[in-house]
Amino acid sequence: MIYNKAMKMKKQTPVKVVAAVIEKDGKVLIAKRRQGDILAGKWEFPGGKIDSGETAEEALKRELHEELDIETEVQDFICSSRYDYEHLSVELLAYRVLHISGDITPHVHDEVRWVLLDDLCAYDFPAANEEIVRRLSSCLDV
Repeated sequence: MIYNKAMKMKKQTPVKVVAAVIEKDGKVLIAKRRQGDILAGKWEFPGGKIDSGETAEEALKRELHEELDIETEVQDFICSSRYDYEHLSVELLAYRVLHISGDITPHVHDEVRWVLLDDLCAYDFPAANEEIVRRLSSCLDV
């Protein structure tokens, strides 16, 4: 077991967050967190917090429209993970998402990039995203 400072925290109710796995031509879309944000410079699967009264699927469609200016269709559930950061406890729900329309325009990220699945390990992801990377790629040990 890896020890981290977050383990010293009291258990708190996790914030529910959704993440999109958008694939095209054997690649997946990842986004780099904006400078000044918490976890700035780390790569993530686009998405965000589930608002009160929203389903995970509704939140994901809304977040992708706000963050990337695209219309999408949420498809299969991939996995969930929970991680207790020092600043926040997160329950991350990942879904496969189909890009329906719109040019991908990052509004809240410094950069977006299409990467090969087996190259995901070359990018610095927040800990909560590691289970998604593990499910998609052979680059992490099981």
